[in-house]
Amino acid sequence: MKISVILGHPKVGSFNHAIANTAVETIKAKGHEALFHDLYAEGFDPLLTAPELDKDPELPPEIEKHCQEIEGADGVIIVHPNWWSQPPAILRGWTDRCLRNGRAYQFVPDGKGGATPEGLLKARFGIAFYTSNTPHEIEEEVYGDPLQTLWLKVVFGLCGIKDVTRRNFTSIIVSSHEQRVKWLDEVRETVSAYLD
Repeated sequence: MKISVILGHPKVGSFNHAIANTAVETIKAKGHEALFHDLYAEGFDPLLTAPELDKDPELPPEIEKHCQEIEGADGVIIVHPNWWSQPPAILRGWTDRCLRNGRAYQFVPDGKGGATPEGLLKARFGIAFYTSNTPHEIEEEVYGDPLQTLWLKVVFGLCGIKDVTRRNFTSIIVSSHEQRVKWLDEVRETVSAYLD
C-alpha cells in the first residue's frame, strides 16, 4: 500500500515531527510505501492562485505531484498542531490546492436543483494526529470540537474516506518525556492497525 503522510509544523524536532517520523517508520516496517511531505521543510506555498480555480487548470508541477500522490494513496495521515482550533495555514493551503474539485471530490446534481458532494479518493482510511495545549474536554464543550468537524466530516468525509481516526495529544506543553513515549507507542499501534 501507499500511505500519504502530510506534516504541517514549522519547528524541526517538534513532537509533531516525532509523530510523523513514527508513522513513516511504522509504514515502512510493515512493508508499505510512505509518501512523506514535511510542508514547511519543502517550502510548500499554501496560496491558492486564481488560475487554479479554473476547470482542469494546468497546475504547477509541485501541486500536480501532490494531487497525483493523494489520488493514488491507499491511506492518508495528517499531522499538525492545533492552533486557534484549526491546523496551521500551510496545511489549510495544502487542502485548498491539493484536494481539488474533480479529483478528490466532485459535485453531482441532486435532482432538486442543487448538488451533492461525492468523494473520489480511493484511500480506505484517514488518520489525523494533532497536538494541543487546550484539554480535549474544553475543546469539545467550549469550542464544539472544530477539528473533529474539519477532518472527519469536511475533509476526509467530503473526499470519500469513510474509515477515519483522529487523536489529540494534549496538553503537549506540560507533557513529560514518559508521556510522549507512550503517545508515540499509540501512534505505532494506530497506524499498524490499518496496515495489518
